[in-house]
Amino acid sequence: MAYEIPVTQARAELADLINRVVYGNERVVVTRHGKPLVALVSADDLRRLDELEEAEAIGAAAEETVISSVSSLGSSSTSGAGGERQRFGIAAEHRGPNVT
Repeated sequence: MAYEIPVTQARAELADLINRVVYGNERVVVTRHGKPLVALVSADDLRRLDELEEAEAIGAAAEETVISSVSSLGSSSTSGAGGERQRFGIAAEHRGPNVT
C-alpha cells in the first residue's frame, strides 16, 4: 500500500519522503486535488518496473512474430484443398454420395 500525500505537503517534506522510500521501503503517491499525480519509488523498484516492461515488450514482439508466421501460412500458394491437390499431383476429388 502506498502512502499518499498532497503535492503542497510533499514539497515541504521531500527529504523525509525520500527517506521513507529508501529506508522504509515505502512507496509514496503525490496527489493533487485528491488524484494521483506522481509516485516516489526506490531505485530498485524502478529497475524491476523497467525489467518488467522490457520482458512484456519482448513477449509482445514474439507473439507478433508467431501471428505473422501463422498468417503467412494461411495465405501461401499451397494452402487449401486446391493447393494440396496441385502440390501432390491429385487430379480427382471425392465429392460425397449426394453430389451429381
